[in-house]
Amino acid sequence: MSSKPLDYENLNENVKKCQYAVRGELYLRASQLQKEGKKIIFTNVGNPHALGQKPLTFPRQVIALCQAPFLLDDPNVGQLFPADAIAKAKHYLSLNSGGLGAYSDSRGIPGVRKEIADFIERRDGYPSDPELIFLTDGASKGIMQILHTIIRGPNDGVLVPVPQYPLYSATISLYGGSLVPYYLEETADWGLDINDLRQSIEQARQNGITVRAMVIINPGNPTGQCLSEQNLRQIIQFCYEENLVLLGDEVYQQNIYQDEHPFISARKVLFDMGPPVSKELQLVSFHTVSKGYWGECGQRGGYFEMTNIPPKSVEEIYKVASISLSPNVPAQIFLGLLANPPKPGDISYEQFARESKGILESLRRRAHIMTDGFNSCKNVVCNFTEGESFLMFSYSIRRAMYSFPQIQLPPRAIDAAKKLEKAPDVFYCLKLLEATGISTVPGSGFGQKEGVFHLRTTILPAEEEMPSIMASFKKFNDEFMARYE
Repeated sequence: MSSKPLDYENLNENVKKCQYAVRGELYLRASQLQKEGKKIIFTNVGNPHALGQKPLTFPRQVIALCQAPFLLDDPNVGQLFPADAIAKAKHYLSLNSGGLGAYSDSRGIPGVRKEIADFIERRDGYPSDPELIFLTDGASKGIMQILHTIIRGPNDGVLVPVPQYPLYSATISLYGGSLVPYYLEETADWGLDINDLRQSIEQARQNGITVRAMVIINPGNPTGQCLSEQNLRQIIQFCYEENLVLLGDEVYQQNIYQDEHPFISARKVLFDMGPPVSKELQLVSFHTVSKGYWGECGQRGGYFEMTNIPPKSVEEIYKVASISLSPNVPAQIFLGLLANPPKPGDISYEQFARESKGILESLRRRAHIMTDGFNSCKNVVCNFTEGESFLMFSYSIRRAMYSFPQIQLPPRAIDAAKKLEKAPDVFYCLKLLEATGISTVPGSGFGQKEGVFHLRTTILPAEEEMPSIMASFKKFNDEFMARYE
């Protein structure tokens, strides 16, 4: 019998090349262990509600009324919902004819895009055009759409930070482009050296690659750092000189637990720099309701905003968006609420502010518990300092929702991994999973320097469970090191 189109050997080779470590081998093994009855702590993905975070009340009240508009006609609705939630629901239902069950414009509901534009203007101090904002099913879909537009073939390259979020490597492979890595420097708080960036682009060009775009993830994933204003200026100037599109992945902009390095958007820095750069550099910025303290991952709401993109190109991007008819409408309302939440004086403001503050303060405490837990482990240090050459772990847990420890594995552990034909950090993470039920992501899934090993874990498990999780981690780590040293 002849082979069929969907037999493995006949599949699109780009699909086979895709790797997505966040739900790769470790996740599949964790799922299998869970089916076998083992308790699994899924810290492999930033999924707050799955790990017990309660949703914010006000957005869910508004969405509930929009999903069931007949409740608005109930004479007792005022006893069940606050007046400002009722008013918001009526507002959003008026923006999209047919409510949540009807398609919206392919860019998203105009009124919601206006709310996002106003949010961006308040954040950056510069006006934003709603016509250049597209709402998407999560930021990931928007990133994929823009990369699809940029990549024309295998000789088109995209500069991506390493360590990187594997959405980028997977999408670039899927669309047949070339990933051009630039390495963040772990010993400098995962900072970016502009000279290394120039070397990356020069090497790519020598290999026949036309570099067309540069990605920044700010705050970083998995590394957690915030880019400084100076660094952003250097990046923008570099992209301007090299004629690159700058893609600003800024989905963790609300996840700031320490104040010494605040989030600054690439867009603000671009406009602060003034002409000609502010008039010519092409920038696409991304945000979402999945991250931040909202954690609404399952709602799949995101947006991208375009700066200095020619009208004809915007039309082509709109055409492609139209193929999917409409982004998820309930998620669009979540985006509107993210951009325009309750304000001081509103009935729901105090509860909204209290819940938001509570989540952020708990995340901060959990980050400290994890830091102290790692510090208590054998061969674990919190901060890299000059002169310390034997580091088992170093990490950054100040921003975003992840820890990215460095693991210096003993030679015997590396040999054991090679015998099993596994990357050393995959070997370590599998052992950790099977011993403790803690599901992480090996650093090799994000990219790392040769001979350096990491894992990524979220700080999202319930606060009351964190001490026992870290005790379990310590027990495993100390026994692992003792066995292989």
